[in-house]
Formats: sequence, C-alpha cells, structure tokens
Amino acid sequence: MEGNRCPASVARSGGDQPAWSWAVMPSAFTHNQTRMARTKVLLLAVVGTLMVGSLPAVASDNPEEAMQKAQEFKRRITKVVGAKYFLYLPKDYSPKSRQRWPLILFLHGAGERGTNLALVTVHGPPKLVKQKREFPFIIVSPQCPEGETWSNDVLLGLLDVVMKQYRVNANRVYLTGLSMGGYGTWSLGIRYPEKFTAIAPICGGGETIDVLLANRQRSAALKTLAVWAFHGAKDPTVPLEESEHMVAALKKAGVKEVELTVYPEAVHDSWTETYENPKLYEWFLRHERKPAK
Repeated sequence: MEGNRCPASVARSGGDQPAWSWAVMPSAFTHNQTRMARTKVLLLAVVGTLMVGSLPAVASDNPEEAMQKAQEFKRRITKVVGAKYFLYLPKDYSPKSRQRWPLILFLHGAGERGTNLALVTVHGPPKLVKQKREFPFIIVSPQCPEGETWSNDVLLGLLDVVMKQYRVNANRVYLTGLSMGGYGTWSLGIRYPEKFTAIAPICGGGETIDVLLANRQRSAALKTLAVWAFHGAKDPTVPLEESEHMVAALKKAGVKEVELTVYPEAVHDSWTETYENPKLYEWFLRHERKPAK
C-alpha cells in the first residue's frame, strides 16, 4: 500500500472526544423514574464540582450569570513516547570529529504505517539511500503506527534523542514529508519553527490557524523559516488548494521565503520527482539559522 492512500479528511482527523454526553430518556419511563434519573444526574454534577473545586464567586446583577460558578482543575499527566526509525549517517561521519552534520527528518505517507519498518524505504530519501545514493546529511526516517497520524510529541522526542546522540548541526535541521507526512511537516514545522531551518511539505495540507496563533517568540522564528511546498495540479487525494492555503497564510504572516511548486500534470505522486531532484537538497543546504545569542 503506497503513501497515496491518505485523504485530506483522514490525515487531519482529531482524537479528542467529549468526556460525557446527555442520554435520551426512553418514552417508557414513568414520571417518577424520570424525576429520579434527573436527580441522579444533578447529584453526579454536584459530586463532580466537589472533586474539581470552586473558585471565589463572581458578583453579578444578572440572575442567569449568577447561576454559573467559575471552576478550575489541575491534573498531572505523564506520557511515554517512542518510534522505530531508520538512521542514515554520511560516509564521512565520525563521532570523534569536531564537525557537525546537517539533518533531514523525513515523514512517510499513510501507506507506510505499521510495524514493518521496511515500508519506510518505499518512497523519499530512505528509498534513495536503499538505492545506494549518498547524502551529506544525517537522515532520520521514523515509522508511524498503523491507524495513527504523525504525533508532534513523538517527533519532537525523537529529534531530541538523535540530536543528543549524534553530531548534528542544530542550525541546519530540515523537515520534509509526503501526503500524510506532508500534513505532519506542516503541523510540526509551523507549530515549532524554531526547531527547523527549512521545511519541504509535499502534497499535504495544514491548519492556517496555527500560523495566525503563533506566539511572539515563535512568530519571529516562523518568519525566518524557509518553506518550499510541492503539489500536483491534478491531485485527487489531497487537493492543490491545501498547499495554496498554507502558502497564502504564511505570506500574509510575513514569512520571508515561501515557494510553491506545482506540477501541472501530476496527480497525488508529486514526491518522486521532488525527491529525485538534487535541487531540493541543494536548497536545504543553502539555509542555516543564525545561532541563538
């Protein structure tokens, strides 16, 4: 199954579910049963309030507002993340060298999810490495579990581990992905622009609200993030508009370098031509973030 099996609606599906919902009372309930059921719901609501805790009452002359009480809750949540991945090191890489190497984080498409890590080599840089192509980059290619989409928490954790274990140039970290990986590239790159020097999302899409809501610190990093997006004009799986909306939002936000390459006759597979083109890797290497002061 290839990376072109990821509809836009699936690639951006969310995971949050409501904590509870009202149940419809069966018509067979008697008046007393219905009243008892409502009483039970009210009691549960009171118990929930006691567990959470109330804030000081807010004075109001409006009777309707007085019926609402401000609430607050705190809960510690711990999370363990992990992923299998391929790691490519340049032939001249040496852990003893003073040199530090640029890094590419590659995100595959929906068809390569699962537990068979070999699927990751079907497309993109891992495919080229398998074909004996040499690169001047450290290349990290993780695998997304079956039934899931790319998690920013997992990817940030992986990036942190690799950068600590290997001699990575922190000012030359690049991000790219195709289809579902294109969505992952937009999400991770826009939400954490300070982590990357340049990103190249291919036939993906993202949330323009992430661009609009970038806080002041990340807004500065976002404006200096280099972006080169790619898409097929005849893509039936992820419409071209998905990339166009993101590019337009970035330009409006003042991002200095944003480019969109559209292949006029390409359908969903706009990644093969992109990753086969040496200009992509030359473009990556032309970009370097200024060291933080």
